Amino acid sequence: MFNKQQVIISSSLAAFTLFLFVSCSKDKSTGPASVPVLATTEVSAVTQTTAECGGTITSDGGSTITERGVCWSTSQTPSIADSKTTDGAGAGSFTSSIAGLTGCTPYYVRAYATNITGTGYGSILSFTTTDSMGTLTDIDGNTYRTVKIGNQWWMAENLKVTHYRNGNAIANVTDSAAWTGLTTGAYCNHNNDAGQVVVYGRLYNWYAVNDGNILAPAGWHVASDAEWQTLIDYVGGDSIAGGKLKETGTAHWIAPNFGAANEVGFTAMPGGFRWPTGNFYGLGAHGNFWTSTAGGGNTAWYRFMHCTNAEVAHFSSDMMAGFSVRCVKD
Repeated sequence: MFNKQQVIISSSLAAFTLFLFVSCSKDKSTGPASVPVLATTEVSAVTQTTAECGGTITSDGGSTITERGVCWSTSQTPSIADSKTTDGAGAGSFTSSIAGLTGCTPYYVRAYATNITGTGYGSILSFTTTDSMGTLTDIDGNTYRTVKIGNQWWMAENLKVTHYRNGNAIANVTDSAAWTGLTTGAYCNHNNDAGQVVVYGRLYNWYAVNDGNILAPAGWHVASDAEWQTLIDYVGGDSIAGGKLKETGTAHWIAPNFGAANEVGFTAMPGGFRWPTGNFYGLGAHGNFWTSTAGGGNTAWYRFMHCTNAEVAHFSSDMMAGFSVRCVKD
């Protein structure tokens, strides 16, 4: 049996509990606590006027995302007040196609996502559009993509020609013992597999690079060490140039293909190499590119990229080695 005072206290407690429940419920429904959290996807497939990017949303901030995409500008802090894409709604990953760019121009881009609270942004990335693209045909009829980077025109594929410019055949040396000790021009396919040529091109010793019959197509020449350095400096220097120049993804480069962005359309490919012993190494991991510049003794300079870093290294090697070749326009 309850007395009157106990009933009053019990009723008051019940009312207070109901008040707390209603208040908490009301506070919980007032909206999201924060803007979305997301990351910007690496820029890829850069051309004179277009590029690919995107983002991954890791938190919607407590409310439905109503708009997402990427925004870009020539200023260093792009926002949705600048040019932007709209790529659906909701959380998760998305891909964005950027268009209407100007050739040979540095841009800054970042992903964005908007909910009821506001707009969140991913990290800011930079890229430079190509100035122009074209094609080149060698004496064998192979056609290569070409790209203008800064003031230079480069082949955007590894050389695969089997004849010098004057029509003379380049020796195709498959035997390891025969390759060792060569002092005349020769080429080979990696692992002597012709199926690798379409993607990775062919490997040449430096005697072919330096042959007076001329390895490069008419109007072009094998890039010198200084010309490679001009390219490397243009895209930011030795420590990051490999990332700027390598083909993106792991279709041809072995994972992780660190830093690969292919920002200027050079599309460096990992053709591996043939050591002076005649053995093959590094397909998919190493991009070794002869320069036309001799080193000390029986050596010449080459540029080296690897799947595990973003550098372009600078080494000299015995002229008997078989490396990839890129040409630059006269």
